[in-house]
Amino acid sequence: MKIHFFANTSDEARTAKNELVAKYGQCNLNNAEVVVALGGDGTLLSALRATADTNLPIYGMNRGSVGFLMNGYSSENLIENITNAERVTIHPLGMLATTLDGKTEKATAFNEVSLLREVRQAAKIRITVDDVIRMEELICDGIMVATPAGSTAYNLSAHGPIIPLSTNILALTPISAFRPRRWRGALLPASARIRFDIHDPEGRPVSATADDFEVRDIASVEIWENRDITRTLIFNSGHSLEERILKEQFSW
Repeated sequence: MKIHFFANTSDEARTAKNELVAKYGQCNLNNAEVVVALGGDGTLLSALRATADTNLPIYGMNRGSVGFLMNGYSSENLIENITNAERVTIHPLGMLATTLDGKTEKATAFNEVSLLREVRQAAKIRITVDDVIRMEELICDGIMVATPAGSTAYNLSAHGPIIPLSTNILALTPISAFRPRRWRGALLPASARIRFDIHDPEGRPVSATADDFEVRDIASVEIWENRDITRTLIFNSGHSLEERILKEQFSW
């Protein structure tokens, strides 16, 4: 099996990479059959972006902290584990952000697109779904749209729902909503086109972040599931991402 090893900059991840390369060899990305990412969940997201043009499947091993999207680390039986593993297909979010000076920025997010206030004052945001205004003004610290794969990350910390991968649903989750105070967000079909418009963007500036790509001082943001991009994640047999998401819903 032709493997390309991708690691973050931590000593733990680099040591693991050196060990695995010595044992299995390092294949050029253009000739590889699979990418093995070493680090935490952030490393897996970096690997997805860095290999976007290859469409290679990615098998992650945890050499980071949380590692929810990663398999456990072992230098033994790697090829056998990958061969017998379960595979899941995911689609990222597309983001089109327009800034106050009229510039547009495009980005891709496999976890979530989040909007956050930049100053001490709360943000005021209009929410439109499929060209229908659903909320004229949400006063909040921010708001996010999360994929099923990303629903256990920042979304869960903001008290958003955990979404099984097979549901074709996106989570729309407010961050510290002030008005309406009791609004907890919404579940939207994956086909939905979501737009956020910022009220008073100069006095109450807001940033938009697609995973780790940030755009400051936005006027509006459009978000959708990008079905043109399909990636495959690999999980050890019996420990699929679907099973992990299900277990997470029963954890304390």
